Amino acid sequence: MPTDIILLGHGSGGKLSHQLLDDLIIPTLSGVALKDQNDAAILTAPSHHGRLAFTTDSYVVDPIFFPGGNIGDLAINGTVNDLAMSGARPFAISVGLILEEGLPFAELRRILESMRVAASQAGVSIVTGDTKVVPKGKADKIFINTAGIGILDHSFILTGSGAKPGDKILINGTIGDHGMAILAKREGLDLDSDICSDCAPLNGLVEDILAAGGDAVHVLRDPTRGGVATTLKEIARQSGTDLLLNETELPVKREVNGVCSILGLDPLYVANEGKLLCIVSAEKSGDVLAAMHSHPYGREAAVIGEVTGIGSARLSLRTAIGGLRSIEMLSGEQLPRIC
Repeated sequence: MPTDIILLGHGSGGKLSHQLLDDLIIPTLSGVALKDQNDAAILTAPSHHGRLAFTTDSYVVDPIFFPGGNIGDLAINGTVNDLAMSGARPFAISVGLILEEGLPFAELRRILESMRVAASQAGVSIVTGDTKVVPKGKADKIFINTAGIGILDHSFILTGSGAKPGDKILINGTIGDHGMAILAKREGLDLDSDICSDCAPLNGLVEDILAAGGDAVHVLRDPTRGGVATTLKEIARQSGTDLLLNETELPVKREVNGVCSILGLDPLYVANEGKLLCIVSAEKSGDVLAAMHSHPYGREAAVIGEVTGIGSARLSLRTAIGGLRSIEMLSGEQLPRIC
């Protein structure tokens, strides 16, 4: 039965399901041969020693297409980045698709192709997955669930509890781009600017950071939901340290700052998808910053603050006029469904 939209029958497990898998999903995402299409993927780890990192996430972003990306490459890059923040080299990813009846095949194809490209750019394989179809009105076009496995072939320990007094806080570029791109697209804001999502795979950048800083790199985190402020507050709580940010050093695009001002939003709480926070010893911070500047995803990297000491998990901002402002976690939901 020819069709250009997803039907409930595509989730039946029968002929339509197999056509969807054989004609579109499998050849686009992975190209796994029919003889290897079993209930689980058998993996050969690229290293006979070391630790494994494992993560899972779900993506329900609205809208599914936005300036700078779509739900497909967001899902792959988000999973890659979660693994990379532990210092792992991403290796394999699973993809679960929940499709709403009526989703156009053209949109699904576009999403799948972006996932394949994102996986290729990050050097990971999509090795297994699942597809379900739900009745119209029971989802919002498409939801994606992923799981990822990475290899840690070094002895570095990177956790939120690792921040130490004297450490510098670095970020690899401008903040708030993704959240503002999503908000503008979703709300149909006619902005006289080209704000795009920063969605990107950061595993290559992390490799360069660790090569430059080694065990002097104490924390890596990607400030997604809740933004830079919430992520740093989480680190302060985990490590029992006080952190201080410098407002004048925060890299924010003029367009993002302008839209945030109009809407009454703080860029520190706006989501990012291609940014990382690196907390590193002061002695190695210059080397790490130079390595970040040499990478395509770190050319706008900056030192934005420091760990001031052991304390009561305070996060403070030194304002442009020299005052101190206490920063807390995001309260409520500032930007719903940004990933």
